[in-house]
Amino acid sequence: MAASSDSPGFEADIRPLFRDGDIQSMRFRLDLGSFDDVSASADAILERLRAGDMPCDGAWPRDRVDLFARWVQAGTPR
Repeated sequence: MAASSDSPGFEADIRPLFRDGDIQSMRFRLDLGSFDDVSASADAILERLRAGDMPCDGAWPRDRVDLFARWVQAGTPR
């Protein structure tokens, strides 16, 4: 699916959502700072974000989860 011009992009919108601590704590499984890793696991990440069990120290606010969901729905554009 092609992203529209107003779709969130990984570098500008999604990567900044993940704190350095989030990246370090998940490094055993995937690199949250990597477009390739996050886009390949986007559906699973979204499921955990919606459930509120990611990140491990507390759920994201609804607007962040919605932003991530819009990125996934747009086809995970760079």
